[in-house]
Amino acid sequence: MKAKQADPIAERVSRAETYLARFRSETLGHWIDGQSIAGQGETFENHSPIDGASLGRVASATEAEVATACEAAADAFQTWRKVSGTERRRILHRVADLIVARADEIATLECVDTGQAWRFMSKAALRGAENYRFFADRAPDAANGLSLPTESHLNYTLRQPLGPVGVITPWNTPFMLSTWKMAPALAAGCTVVHKPAEWSPLTARLLTEIMDEAGVPAGVVNLVNGIGETTGKALTEHPAIRAVAFIGESRTGGLVMAQGAPTLKRVHLELGGKNPVIVFDDADLDAALDAVVFMIYSLNGERCTSSSRLLVQRSIHDEFVAKLAERVKRLKVGHPLDPDTEVGPLVHARHFEKVMSYMSIAREDGATIAVGGSQAQAEGLSANGHYVTPTLFTGARRDMRIAREEIFGPVLTAIAFDDEAEAVDIANDVSYGLAGYLWTGDVGRANRVALALEAGMIWVNSENVRHLPTPFGGMKASGIGRDGGDYSFDFYMDTKNVALSLGGHRAPRMGI
Repeated sequence: MKAKQADPIAERVSRAETYLARFRSETLGHWIDGQSIAGQGETFENHSPIDGASLGRVASATEAEVATACEAAADAFQTWRKVSGTERRRILHRVADLIVARADEIATLECVDTGQAWRFMSKAALRGAENYRFFADRAPDAANGLSLPTESHLNYTLRQPLGPVGVITPWNTPFMLSTWKMAPALAAGCTVVHKPAEWSPLTARLLTEIMDEAGVPAGVVNLVNGIGETTGKALTEHPAIRAVAFIGESRTGGLVMAQGAPTLKRVHLELGGKNPVIVFDDADLDAALDAVVFMIYSLNGERCTSSSRLLVQRSIHDEFVAKLAERVKRLKVGHPLDPDTEVGPLVHARHFEKVMSYMSIAREDGATIAVGGSQAQAEGLSANGHYVTPTLFTGARRDMRIAREEIFGPVLTAIAFDDEAEAVDIANDVSYGLAGYLWTGDVGRANRVALALEAGMIWVNSENVRHLPTPFGGMKASGIGRDGGDYSFDFYMDTKNVALSLGGHRAPRMGI
């Protein structure tokens, strides 16, 4: 007789329960000046997107607790800014090592806390470690500038760390995005007060503990949990914070700007998107189909760079969309810890309701729901989970809400176009401008369209493939600033110019 194979889902669920025990046994508080703080503010429940069960209670930091964290960051900055780039590199590589050592715990909690599928989150820790290693290796040269001599003066530039910064991260892939913001800040010599999204607070605590274990000094990284309207607002308004790096929706980004304006804070805003993928009739259609499916239905469609608008040339529209519909029907919705799951539950009941509201909006506007459009139901899925069937809208027009608003779920809107000019016009006819994707066999067209699209990042004949030295960011309502490589240091550091007279220069004489 063959030995009975272990159930991979049951094994992962068992490990998840072990990892969750600490968060269920006591209220999740804060981390301030190297110490775990229980918190004196109101608490709220953190619910699982899988079945609505409690993952524990979370304390919302009071204004006084946020102020203490900001002051700790300000005090620690005076020491951390003087730590050599070589030493910062050593510490940040140690952070990366410890992230890898706890990769299973990070990935498992990320799945349970956000609903993201294991097949994507299993690499979340490794991507986070890669972010730390990348910026660690740049720390020794972060201050480097230019030599700009004239006949009378030697001008040289250098960069200096800005100061304490606030980092506010979202609930979609929260661990990786936290590392994406904090690694360059620490490499630059800044100190941090981090507020994770209230819907996904667990892995932020793991990352803070890892950094403490790695030797990041007390006060250099502080963690405050809480609601954006209270804890987040206290952070963005505090005068000790010199800049705020925020990832989230565009409306909230505007509030962050307004809250930081009285203290003239620098802001970096990575906001929403309604990104087009344009498929021309001369493209490799099989490759394009793979990319179209991946870039909207992976990560539950909860990513800012998802290609949520499909623009297909009319001559191939019907055939391409028919093949697409068959692929969408076969996507596996399931428990996020199931290795076969492709689409898991949405992160929160409120977000589930928002995404589901677009089903009736699509019908009212005259679009067709070709696939999906309902709550997903299958054996083993809890009725209290936030599962949505992968959805495809067809027969859409550019003026429909489903073609203009960020839905942020496993929902794709297909629109037909006739020629290159119309494709560009439709693609640009939204308030967002984060990313764009285009598929064509014509290299001239590829360059013309890439240059014409109003978006910060364009991928040609490819899905989103990140290269860490390249700039990441958007235009229009999709944000302000760029991440990646030295572009991150442009935000976290001030550039200073020193002009040194070579000895022969005399200032003009007055009052003689």
